[in-house]
Amino acid sequence: QVQLVESGGGLVQAGGSLRLSCLASGFSFSIYAMAWFRQAPGKEREFVAAITWNGGSTYYRDSVKGRFAISRDNAKKTVHLQMNVLKPKDTAVYSCAKRRSLSSDYTRIRGLAEYDSWGQGTQVTVSQ
Repeated sequence: QVQLVESGGGLVQAGGSLRLSCLASGFSFSIYAMAWFRQAPGKEREFVAAITWNGGSTYYRDSVKGRFAISRDNAKKTVHLQMNVLKPKDTAVYSCAKRRSLSSDYTRIRGLAEYDSWGQGTQVTVSQ
């Protein structure tokens, strides 16, 4: 079955950096788009970044553009999220997700419904 295991979270001061990783297994990782979402306490899960199956295109929510970078290594079945210039409002549990379909239409790539499998998440806490 599909398994997604995140790592790399932690406590960091504002302005610092973290690199999250997600190790995938149980499916053909190299043919699926992948994404990162986050959920802060009391808030809904929100899209952070996505990457196409071959890494050719990436997508970001506006508030992280220029600070975060998503990447993937298909040989290692891993997707990463490099987070720089972190802010307290970035504090959340970050989860990776596998896209539901192989469609080449990425119009809805930022939507929760596009994904069918999720990891348990890794906590990122940014202090003032």
